[in-house]
Amino acid sequence: MNTLSFVSRILFSCALLAPLVGRAVQDPATPSVAEEAASLHIPPKDEGLPGEGPIRRADWFQKIWLERRSAWAKRVHEDQGALVFLGDSITQGWGDDLGGSFPGTKVANRGIGGDTSRGVLIRLKDDVISLHPRGVVLLIGTNDIEEKASAETVAGNVHLIVQALEKSDPVLPIVVCQVFPSSPEKHRTPKQIKQLNSAIAKAVAHDPRVTLVKTWAVFADPNGNALKDEFPDLLHPNAAGYKKWADALRPVLAKLRLIDKA
Repeated sequence: MNTLSFVSRILFSCALLAPLVGRAVQDPATPSVAEEAASLHIPPKDEGLPGEGPIRRADWFQKIWLERRSAWAKRVHEDQGALVFLGDSITQGWGDDLGGSFPGTKVANRGIGGDTSRGVLIRLKDDVISLHPRGVVLLIGTNDIEEKASAETVAGNVHLIVQALEKSDPVLPIVVCQVFPSSPEKHRTPKQIKQLNSAIAKAVAHDPRVTLVKTWAVFADPNGNALKDEFPDLLHPNAAGYKKWADALRPVLAKLRLIDKA
């Protein structure tokens, strides 16, 4: 056999074996790169998704959702065992280190501006459960009000979030914060927020693994609205507002041994 014929046979054999080798190496249970990337996007339809109520799909929201979740996907190993803060723009605005409010504690901010309770439920597994957190602090629901979801719908989603977290770790401490006051100017009346907080409290009332923090009263003015000194736009806290939130959380987190001291 001449050299050229021998090389041709080798190349032909490699071509036949290549697909088989690829299939042997590829674990069918392991998602492909394309599948992983697709999982970070907002699902295009509501059908088949957990929970009920609104899922935002405006272009600006899809952009921030994908940007933040793509960045977090690269930090899964780094953020293992963190105390996770989960929510919407109020959580996101606190910053990656939560303004240094809990020194000595490993934290992970998983807030996405504009998110709803159902949005949190959809992304819970990848953004939170995959971190095997030491604890979770949840604040969600104000955007559901703007989207005209009922208090019962939001409370149902919160209940499902808590159930999923507890299933992933039966001893995981979960802290649920009451929705902060806002203003009728922001399409969030005191009555709506009180109804929502009451429904959420009822949904978690008999769960010993959940601690409810009554953050509404920490911020509400005599009329039940947010104060401009702490919420300049009547929705998002400033530094003074975040300090009050941290002060309300610190004794709870210390009692749960999620931080060293109050």
